[in-house]
Amino acid sequence: MNTLSSTALRFARSSRGIVVPARSKHTLPKLDYAYGDLAPVWSEEIVRNHYTGNHNGYVNNLNAAEAAITAAISANELDKTAELYKAIRFNAGGHINHSFLWKIVTPLGKNSSSDSSTATSLGPGSLSNEITRSFGSLDGLISKMNAKTAAIQGSGWGWLVVSKTTGNLEIITTPNQDNPIYYGYNALFGIDAWEHAFYLDYKTAKAEYFKQIWRIANWKQIETNFENAMSTIKK
Repeated sequence: MNTLSSTALRFARSSRGIVVPARSKHTLPKLDYAYGDLAPVWSEEIVRNHYTGNHNGYVNNLNAAEAAITAAISANELDKTAELYKAIRFNAGGHINHSFLWKIVTPLGKNSSSDSSTATSLGPGSLSNEITRSFGSLDGLISKMNAKTAAIQGSGWGWLVVSKTTGNLEIITTPNQDNPIYYGYNALFGIDAWEHAFYLDYKTAKAEYFKQIWRIANWKQIETNFENAMSTIKK
């Protein structure tokens, strides 16, 4: 089961016939690398804090909200249920987004650029062709996505996505911890624009963080995401 489907809410009917979330504890995914392996783009300290602090917080809060909403629905507490759905949307998004994030980055030299520039190592293929068709070049994609992500007011994410209706590549942003699937898109790559993702290493140089993150892009995983997304498009 993939990260998104395993994290999404599963519903079961209670003995009273009320639909309530089935309880299944969410946990942090295992990382494929050590905390320090993403340096110098991300330091060991920021990865450790991001994973064990921020991501773990979303997991714990999601588990707590799901437990609380089960009781609220059973008690027919509609106001409380509505508030808890907001908490579930936010924390489920945080868990989904970060589980996705850890897979789309990789240590330098492993499916990504090994030099000191911001160039990436996307090889020829269907994704490369689609990027060229949609954005002119890989550099064009990076420039457009970084600019759009930089325009986020407050916290959010920048995304390279496939539209679930047209199959086209697009660049979108989402507020807070919203995931593209909420809006009819499948994500290929994402940039976490929350301060916790960059401030420790880059301070106020957010644009430099956006530039550097592409150096550790896991293009093998991004291509897999593209293939999976395209397989769901009705011809």
